[in-house]
Amino acid sequence: MKRTAKAEADEFSDPLEFSVGYLVRAAQRAFARDLQRSLAPYDIPMGMWYFLRALWQEDGLTQRDLSQRVGATDPTTVEQLRNMERRGFIARRRSARDRRKIHVFLTQEGRALRRRLLPYAAELNDAAVQGLSAGEIGFLRLVLARMKQNLDARQTAAPLDREAGPAV
Repeated sequence: MKRTAKAEADEFSDPLEFSVGYLVRAAQRAFARDLQRSLAPYDIPMGMWYFLRALWQEDGLTQRDLSQRVGATDPTTVEQLRNMERRGFIARRRSARDRRKIHVFLTQEGRALRRRLLPYAAELNDAAVQGLSAGEIGFLRLVLARMKQNLDARQTAAPLDREAGPAV
């Protein structure tokens, strides 16, 4: 759907609260703030949470796959994994088939955190969608997934020429 420059300008003259980007960011910050409050007694920072969450879903990922799954840079992943290993939550093992790859496995302690911490995330998600119907929640997931796909596609497209301005 092609938009005119006037439509673009009108959208950005509206109050900030009308911006989809602003609303998504504000909602994400509210999620992170509340979840961090629940994780604080366990001394689990938000950065570590994302890696634990990915490993609870699929243990034994390579460092690279884990980094991509979480959306973190390689140096961030290495640092978080170092912290998690130091705390006894994970063990890293070199692949027997490809010595260049390092797989990340949860320890018993790392797996046990799931039982303690996931209920906080479930409670937070329930609170966030309170008052929405199942259909609205499904539609919300669909819309957010589509937005992510659209923005991911921009990353693989040619870089924007900032001098020329947006294409109209």
